[in-house]
Amino acid sequence: MTEFLIANMAPIIFISMVIFLLVGFPVAFALAANGIVFGLLGIELGLLGPQLFQALPDRILGVISNDTMLAVPFFTFMGLILERSGMAEDLLDTIGQLFGPVRGGLAYAVVFVGALLAATTGVVAASVISMGLISLPIMLRYGYDKRLASGVIAASGTLAQIIPPSLVLIVMADQLGKSVGDMYKGAFVPGLTLAGLYVGYIILVSFIRPKWVPALPPEARIFREANGKTGGRSLLALTALAITIGVAFGKTRPDDMPTDELIVMCTMVGIFIPFVLALINKALKLGLLSKMAEKVTFVLIPPLGLIFLVLGTIFLGVATPTEGGAMGATGALIMAVMRKRLDLKLLRQAMESTAKLTTFVVFILIGARVFSLTFYGVDGHLWVEHLLVDLPGGQFGFLIVVNILIFVLAFFLDYFELSFIVVPLLGPVADKLGIDLIWFGVLLGINMQTSFLHPPFGFALFFLRSVAPSSIKTSDIYWGAIPFVCIQILMVLLVILFPQLVTSGLDKVQAVDIDSVQMVLPETDYDQPSEPPSLGSENSK
Repeated sequence: MTEFLIANMAPIIFISMVIFLLVGFPVAFALAANGIVFGLLGIELGLLGPQLFQALPDRILGVISNDTMLAVPFFTFMGLILERSGMAEDLLDTIGQLFGPVRGGLAYAVVFVGALLAATTGVVAASVISMGLISLPIMLRYGYDKRLASGVIAASGTLAQIIPPSLVLIVMADQLGKSVGDMYKGAFVPGLTLAGLYVGYIILVSFIRPKWVPALPPEARIFREANGKTGGRSLLALTALAITIGVAFGKTRPDDMPTDELIVMCTMVGIFIPFVLALINKALKLGLLSKMAEKVTFVLIPPLGLIFLVLGTIFLGVATPTEGGAMGATGALIMAVMRKRLDLKLLRQAMESTAKLTTFVVFILIGARVFSLTFYGVDGHLWVEHLLVDLPGGQFGFLIVVNILIFVLAFFLDYFELSFIVVPLLGPVADKLGIDLIWFGVLLGINMQTSFLHPPFGFALFFLRSVAPSSIKTSDIYWGAIPFVCIQILMVLLVILFPQLVTSGLDKVQAVDIDSVQMVLPETDYDQPSEPPSLGSENSK
């Protein structure tokens, strides 16, 4: 029995940890308990040295002093302040009116606002609950299909999982030992592509089942000019001006500029000038813009400005992700003050929720460090590596097995647990197989996003159920989420087949031609002896 335990300690530890998680034991304590119990058992069996746990304080201190993880409370606080300050409500109301006359317009508005909230809040719960409270009753009132309405709200809320500044991307970068900024750059295009696939699905539904996604009736459209028109031409002209300015600015940029940096800079330059013009028009009461144009400008531009403040400074290398999060939190407070929504009650609620989430993350990370201390001590990482490296198919076989594993585990574990438990075991194997870890991290992030939509344990489904009216059954929410889970699986396949979706946003590695390298030595006259330094000089004092 002793020999069996010594020979199979790594798989026994792993299976024990899985059993603890499946029975519902708290993740942080399950990890720490497994690490300590099996560590003591390994010392008793002579498999581990008695000095094993002397490294434990240093590992825990490493968690506490991790600067990268400091971005988590900043981005969480920023998202909670924005959600409670009414930004989501204003966005959904305005964008819903903008797209309302189009068939499926409210669903398009939900996807658009979901992507925008993801880029400003990074918190799935806040996005899903906000859109569930505001958009779902309106969509049901005007005849939207219950399943489609539920699915599009839950799926759009989960975009906060993959669109920067996503919290899971911060954790993923930390666990893979990569830059958070690079992880954000890599996820930028796939996140927008996934939102585009959601829109494509709604377009398809609008042709196949038009009764599921009706347009808003004329009496529900509140933006009207004195002459009865909607004012769409004014907004269209302002949009055309913004696009023209953005494209013209992009033409002046170098050709080798990364795609994500180019998009951010062109977008911000393109919207800044129209925003200033709208401010001048309102201050001088020139009447050049319609009510709709003014409303869309003043509701949409501030969140976009906050996105540039956070992501733009990170992408351009001006700020680290932690500094970007701090600026984002400050910007969220300023926006709340400008909306006259900031008070001590709101501030206290946001700070308490931030403290709870941050404590949750830190405790899981500490538990994972205790577990990995023992697991690595018994060469568990080598066991996992041999298990996965020997899979048939090389890289492709490894990716298929890993993505199926993540997809299945996502039924039972959330993205934090997957990031802290599974990713540290998979990262070294992927690196050994020659897989780019930034690309691998983004791929896993998209796959983990399905953990929010998996019936019956998806958290986004629970969030939506908590605010959905009684007329919507739980089964409606589950069935509505399934098409979007399929879309996310399709996105995983697209990233595997077209890795440039991720790598196009990363900085290009400069190739060095070894044959062209020349070594130049300084010219020195070796025939003339050099004078020794004077002992009485100022430098010798």
